[in-house]
Amino acid sequence: MQEELDSAREIVAAVTSQYKFYAVGDGHSIVKHIKGLAANSKPNPTRQFVAEGLWFNKLLVDAGTRLHALIVCPERIYTVEAAKLVAELAERCDQRFTVSAKTFEKISEREKPDGVMSIAYLSLAEVEDIAFDDKSVVLVLDGVEIPGNVGTMIRVADGAGIDAVFICNRKARMTHPKLLQSSMGSVLNIPIVEFASADECYDALKSRGFEIYLTDSRAEKSYYEYPYGKRTAFVMGSERYGISRGWYDKDVLLLSIPMFGKCDSLNVGVAATVVCYEASLKNKGFIKR
Repeated sequence: MQEELDSAREIVAAVTSQYKFYAVGDGHSIVKHIKGLAANSKPNPTRQFVAEGLWFNKLLVDAGTRLHALIVCPERIYTVEAAKLVAELAERCDQRFTVSAKTFEKISEREKPDGVMSIAYLSLAEVEDIAFDDKSVVLVLDGVEIPGNVGTMIRVADGAGIDAVFICNRKARMTHPKLLQSSMGSVLNIPIVEFASADECYDALKSRGFEIYLTDSRAEKSYYEYPYGKRTAFVMGSERYGISRGWYDKDVLLLSIPMFGKCDSLNVGVAATVVCYEASLKNKGFIKR
């Protein structure tokens, strides 16, 4: 144990001497910037976000995410694996800082922080750059307000093998800490495209041959009754207001999820899970109904 700790500290010492690491305290601008990003309290036009911990930062490296700054607490680096990750991150960052354990605890969101934190840029995709196949599935989030629900549905889309998430009438900031947390890193794995309006989103789907389904409790046909088998898009609406009215005036199909208990609807994230897996499994040939 002590041998590994010594090795880890040696690696960190070598990395901090090889690259320009600045030792900073509580009052430094980067510390204030981290607190502002965590509080989601200031404009964020470049879509920066805080990634804390070994697991999240390893995802950034694997995804090739662009990094802005690295903040390391050498006292909290205990393993060779963590030290090597610091080296990988240091090579990719524009700015590098070291802080004391006391300062790191002040900016950490964890009870037992592991000494690695970075500021990264969240990249959104362009619809023109996505290679859809004949059976692609897209999840559309129309005015979803709760960041945790947005993140959950991005995670669902990733897990179900959905090809992209389209967002229109956006209400939640994509770099909101709760959105990032609930996505469990899936914001880095799946193409996310933002549209200025529902009309623009609809046009992008229709011009690419997608059949569009609105989840609506009043629909006469249930989600499992459709064969899918072609390019498919599901629209999920706001928690309070549902899908915006403009979608109903377009060339779309309605589907419902049967409710057998006393409640009349599901949480939007749960509903997205049901329909996304149904279409994905059918389009991938795993189930036939």
